[in-house]
Amino acid sequence: MIKKTILVLLFLSVLLAFPSTTFAQYYSFSLDQETVDIFLNTDGSIDIEYVFVFSNDSGADPIDIIDVGMPTPQFSFNNVFADVNGHPVMSIENSPYVDYGFAINLGSNAIQPGTTGRVQVYVESVGGMFFDDDTDDNYTSVQFSPTWFDSSLVHGSTDLRVTFHLIPGIDPNEPRWHAAPSGFPAEPETGIDKENRFVYSWQSVSANPSTQYIFGASVPRSYISASAIQKPPSPGITETIGIDTDVLIPFFFCGGIGLFMVLIIAVAISADRRRKLKYLPPKISIGGHGIKRGLTAVEAGILLEQPMDKIMTMILFGVLKKEAASVIRREPLELEIESPLPKDLRRYERNFLAAFQETKKSAQRRELQDMMIKLVKSVSKKMKGFSKRETTKYYKDIMERAWAQVEAADTPEIQSQLYEEALEWTMLDRDYDEHTRRVFQHRPIFVPMWWHRYDPGYSRPSPAPVRTTTSSRPSAPSSGRGISMPTLPGSDFAASIVNGVQNFSAGVIGNLASFTNGITKVTNPPPPPSSRGGFSSGGSSCACACAGCACACACAGGGR
Repeated sequence: MIKKTILVLLFLSVLLAFPSTTFAQYYSFSLDQETVDIFLNTDGSIDIEYVFVFSNDSGADPIDIIDVGMPTPQFSFNNVFADVNGHPVMSIENSPYVDYGFAINLGSNAIQPGTTGRVQVYVESVGGMFFDDDTDDNYTSVQFSPTWFDSSLVHGSTDLRVTFHLIPGIDPNEPRWHAAPSGFPAEPETGIDKENRFVYSWQSVSANPSTQYIFGASVPRSYISASAIQKPPSPGITETIGIDTDVLIPFFFCGGIGLFMVLIIAVAISADRRRKLKYLPPKISIGGHGIKRGLTAVEAGILLEQPMDKIMTMILFGVLKKEAASVIRREPLELEIESPLPKDLRRYERNFLAAFQETKKSAQRRELQDMMIKLVKSVSKKMKGFSKRETTKYYKDIMERAWAQVEAADTPEIQSQLYEEALEWTMLDRDYDEHTRRVFQHRPIFVPMWWHRYDPGYSRPSPAPVRTTTSSRPSAPSSGRGISMPTLPGSDFAASIVNGVQNFSAGVIGNLASFTNGITKVTNPPPPPSSRGGFSSGGSSCACACAGCACACACAGGGR
C-alpha cells in the first residue's frame, strides 16, 4: 500500500509540472460495437482489422477524426486502410495523441450528431509482437490490447469481440490461449475461419469502452521466423543495481520525496528541451524497406537531424556555389541576391533566398522557419515506405567516404578540389568542427572559385597568365576559365568555414533552441494532455509484465 502511495505521489508531481488545457470541442458518443481480428503471420508480424460502430449524441460535435493506437511502432502508413460506411478514407496520417498510431480524418464522411457510423480499419504487417514464452522454451507468445477510448467522451457499454486467427496450417492441439480479462469467458470460442485458420475468440456484450483489456495466445516457435521473436524486457533499474524498493521507503518519508519530485521535474524539463531539437515527425521512423537514394546533402542533414544552424549554413554554401548570391556582410549576415536567379536552384534554396529579402530580422526568421518546416515535411514525404535506419546508414557512409578521400589526397591541389566538391557532405559529420580543423591545420588550401562570394574582404582572382609547360599536371587547380586560384593557410580556411556556422546561428537564427522549437512544434509536436479536445482511443501504448504464457506484450491505445 505504501509503495502504491509513493507511485501516485510521483505521478502527481509530474502532472503538476505541466499546464493543462481545455477541451477544444464537445464529443459525446457511445461505442455500440467493437470487433477486432488479429491475424498471426509466420514472419512474426500480425495483421489487424477493426470494426467500430459509433453512435454520436445529438448536440455533440461531429466525429471527424479518430486516433487509433498500434501495438508497436513497427508498421507502415502504406499498409493502413480505412473506410466509413463503405466510403474509403484517403487521409490517414501520424497522430500526435498516441505513442504509436495514426489519425483517420473522416472529412466529408464525419459521423454527424444523432447518427450512427461504421468505421472499418485494416493494418497489415505490424511487427515486434512475438516474445519468448516464459513457461515453455519451445513456444512464443503474443498479446494484444484492443484500442480503448477516453472515459470523458464515451458512455455506455460495448459489444466487444476479439478474435485471434492463428498461424495457417497449425494443428488445433498445438496453440495455447492465455487467461481472459475480467468480464469475458474463461475459455475462448474455437473454430475454423474462411481462410482455414484455427481461431480463438472472446466476446463480452457489456465491455467497458474506456477499459484496457489484454488477450493472448502462444504457438510453437517452429511456426515463427526465429529473428522475429523478441527477448523479454530488460529488468528495471532497481533490479539492475540490486536495490530493494523497501529500502527506499524510509528515504521517501524522511524528506526524500520532495527532492525526488524536484529531480523528476528537472529530468522532465531537460527531456523536453532535447525533444524540442528533434524536429523530424515520428512517422519518418515507422518501418519501411530499402534505402532512399537521391537525397541532397541538405536533405540527408534533415534525416540525420543535424542542428538547424548547420543546415542553414549548408544551404548558404550551396547558393553561393551556384552563384545565386553573395555575402555583403557576415555579422549580421546580409546577402546580395542575383537577378535573375540560376535555374538549377532547389525549392528550399529559393525559399532561403526569399527569406533574406526581408528587411526585418523577425520576418526573416519566420520565413526561414517556414522554409525549414517545408523542407522537413518534404524529406518526411520522400522517406515514406523507406527504412530510416538503412537510409541513415547509407548517408553516413557517404559522409565518411567523402572525408576519407579528402584525407587521403596526396597534394594540396587534389585535397582542395575534393573538399570543395564534398563540402556539404562533410558537414554531416557530428564532429565536423574538429574534423575540419584537424585535416587542414598543416596544409595550405587552394581557395574555391566561389570564395569571394563568401568572404566580402576577399578579392576575385585575376586571370592567370598563359603558361608554357610540357607537364600534363597543373601546378594549381583552375576553374577552366583561365583563372588560377591562390592559397590560404589551411587553419585559416578551416576556421572561416567552421565559424560560418556559429555566425549564422548568432546573427540570423538567434537562440538555436527557440528557433528550432518553432519548427518542432509544427513538424513534431508533443502530445497534449488528455484533457485536450478531440476524439480518439484512450490510454497509451505500454509494455506488459509477464502474464500467463507471455513474457511481454505491447498495448494499443492513446488519448487525444
